[in-house]
Amino acid sequence: MNSPTTMPEWEYAPAPERVDPGIADRHRLFIGGRFVASRGRKTFETINPATEAVLSRCDEANAADVDAAVESARAAFRKWSRTKPQERAKYLYRIARRIQERARELAVLETMDGGKPIRESRDVDIPLVAQHFFHHAGWCDKLRYAFPGATDPRPLGVCAQVIPWNFPLLMLAWKIAPALACGNTVVLKPAETTPLTALRFAEICEECELPAGVVNILTGAGETGRLMVEHPGVDKIAFTGSTEVGKRIAAATAGTGKRLTLELGGKSPNIIFADASIDQAIEGIVQGIWFNQGHVCCAGSRLFVQESVLAEVIEKLKRRLGTLRVGDPLDKNTDVGAINSGPQLATIQRYLKEGTAEGATMHQPSTCPLPEKGFWCQPCFFSDVQPNHVIAREEIFGPVLAVMSFRTPEEAISRANDSRFGLAAGVWTDKGSKIFEIASRLQAGVVWLNTYNQFDATSPFGGVKESGFGREGGLHGLRGYLKF
Repeated sequence: MNSPTTMPEWEYAPAPERVDPGIADRHRLFIGGRFVASRGRKTFETINPATEAVLSRCDEANAADVDAAVESARAAFRKWSRTKPQERAKYLYRIARRIQERARELAVLETMDGGKPIRESRDVDIPLVAQHFFHHAGWCDKLRYAFPGATDPRPLGVCAQVIPWNFPLLMLAWKIAPALACGNTVVLKPAETTPLTALRFAEICEECELPAGVVNILTGAGETGRLMVEHPGVDKIAFTGSTEVGKRIAAATAGTGKRLTLELGGKSPNIIFADASIDQAIEGIVQGIWFNQGHVCCAGSRLFVQESVLAEVIEKLKRRLGTLRVGDPLDKNTDVGAINSGPQLATIQRYLKEGTAEGATMHQPSTCPLPEKGFWCQPCFFSDVQPNHVIAREEIFGPVLAVMSFRTPEEAISRANDSRFGLAAGVWTDKGSKIFEIASRLQAGVVWLNTYNQFDATSPFGGVKESGFGREGGLHGLRGYLKF
């Protein structure tokens, strides 16, 4: 399938930056095609991390709500799984079109609730959300041709899906689109700090007249997610989040027969060889680590530079880092927005202190004044980092880069693979034979060559080692929602 730049139905006009998204004071759960109050009557606040202002209160789903959502999804599955594939495709196409039509408000809402720059929400996230629904709509009536040798592909049943706060609507699309295309029904929980676009998506499902119960949205914290994962009426679990939580989910589902897809943490290496185009590589580094404030599971947070160009790379990195604008996420000129929450900012600050205490040198050249309210962190990088330093081994999930050096390709591969994670990697060199040789030996689910953080609905994504298992996107992503 073509990229969104060459496929007209995926295009949409750039949106103005300040659109009133019409946020209600109270948001309820979406169960059985209706917005309903939680049985427990408990609520929680969702705030704007750039201002600390309360955006809305959301209902917190309890055990009774999870039961109701799973029962609704089970009842809907009996009909949805037998719906003609062409009809399922029509619903997915309608959803994709409606996402495009409401792209302005969705982008602003995503930025206000999550803190990411409007330019990223508008130009990256929302177009990719629509792309995933378009792409999977096209697969609805072709599933029997997707896997040669497999006979009679059938949907699994009720899918419990738990998504993170860094790409709320995009992660929703990654999970809901293939599930529905394959004939499954869904109970999805967004992260407690970013629930608003998932609830707005529920409105879109209503507008598109998606049959009641096919998609159910439950808001809440970790306890709600646990209840979904452990529910006996669930057939498939898809989780994106931390490795620690992923391990608990894997333990809880062991022996139950539930299908499981886990996309977990990362500490991805970005490798620059001396023969690379250094200026191009610098832009790739910026895209790899400071995009979305570093709130990216596959962020290129470990930079390995060949010794002969290390000084040049560090100097150019300092200059480029000094040009990044940190501030109001709704300003179209902002490069780095707000950290998603106070606890996440505290975690990042702890790692900054540990990096300095271990003897690494922190570079934070930006002089942008930070707003007085909100959660902010100047993007930075550390040089003089050793492979055993905490900042070189643990996932920080913030705008923090650890720079290390290497002499030979063998050393680069060895150091890159010396991690419990294996989600992604990047390689920068002008030598074609070298780039494929290095890529083939890296222990990573995704390897980018002379680029970084490029995504497309046709490409599978997922990790190895403690970064999880299973794939989302492309043909491989469909397999996770089918039985043969």
